[in-house]
Formats: sequence, C-alpha cells, structure tokens
Amino acid sequence: MSFRNRTVVLADDHTLVRAGVRSLLQTFPNVEVLAETGDGLEALQLVEDLQPDLLLLDITLPGMNGLEVADRLRRAGARSRVLMLSMHAGPEYVARALRAGATGYLIKDSAVSELEQALRKVFLGRRYLSRSIDEEVVEGFVKSAGATRSDLSVLTPRQREILQLIAEGLGTRQVAERLNISIKTVETHRAQIMERLGIRDVPGLVRFAIRVGLIASDA
Repeated sequence: MSFRNRTVVLADDHTLVRAGVRSLLQTFPNVEVLAETGDGLEALQLVEDLQPDLLLLDITLPGMNGLEVADRLRRAGARSRVLMLSMHAGPEYVARALRAGATGYLIKDSAVSELEQALRKVFLGRRYLSRSIDEEVVEGFVKSAGATRSDLSVLTPRQREILQLIAEGLGTRQVAERLNISIKTVETHRAQIMERLGIRDVPGLVRFAIRVGLIASDA
C-alpha cells in the first residue's frame, strides 16, 4: 500500500470478527491498530482520545450504534475518517452511513483484497463502496431524507443515546451509571423521548429502536 504510518481503531461487537480483522490489518504495510472495542460509546471515546487516521466501524454496536458514532464524530469535526464494516448490504443502511459521515462502506463478506483497497481509498479521503453495492440506488437514498431519519431527527443526540440503552434492556439506574448522569435526568429524557415519538411504554420504544436500526431485531 502506498500510504505510511496510518493508524486505526477497530470497533465490532463480535470478538472473533475483531480478532480476524485485526490480524488482517496487521499484515498490511504501515497500518497500526491502536485499539479495539466492542462498544459504541467506548469507540467514540477511543477516537477522541487517540485521534486515529481511521475508525473501522460496525453498525450494530451496544451502547451507541455505529451510525450514531459516525454522526457524533462528524458533528464534532473529528479528523478521523470512518469506514463502515457491516453485514447490512441494504442501500438504506449504506445511505444512512454516508449521511452520518462515513467515507466508505464495506460488506463483511468482501474479499480480503477489497478491504485493502477500501483502506487505501478512505485513507486518501476518497469514498469507497463495496463492489456489490449499487451506487445509483444508494445515491437515491442519500438525496432523500428518508422516514427513519425524520423519525430520529426529533430526538437530540443524548436522547438517541438513552433510547438505545433503554431498548437494549438497561434500567434507569444502569443508564444513569453508564452515562454518568443522574437518575432524574434519565427519567426526564425518557419522558421527552416518549412525548416526541408519541410512544407510551418501553416495549414501544424497543420496537421503534429496532425499526430505525438503533438495535438489531435479535438484540
């Protein structure tokens, strides 16, 4: 590869997948994996602390999903580029990743050579989409706001974060401890989330979170 001294943080919630990808990355010249994690909130913190050239990021992560992580980094003006590595091949997922700020999107069943090609382009700031992805279809989704984006846009970043944790099954106290905020603050946010979404109970919040992709349907 033509680049030098490129650093990577790897975020995937499957330990074996992370180990395999890390082993591959270590075979590429001049690529250094600074850290890895299986949690979205920790991925965000690692990027803020380590300032890697690239975050190799799965979409389905506990704590904060990859789309939210990418969006937070974009809003913060982070220098680290994001390459999504996901099992989701649907154009709506790809479009949401690009809107969130990802520079590239690679399907997990791609060939090893394609991972190297994706890294090469994303390190240079050029967009890369898996060969199996129809770019024209994706562009159509990118240009349209999309219903799920509109649904989520009524929530603040903190509210989306709390919604995901609630949908993952964490109780009020657990959410408060995880985010280092008070129980009262969590309760206030939860009430506001329900009001803004027109949802009256936690099961309804879980169904909503699954529908918009905050958590996987089997979470």
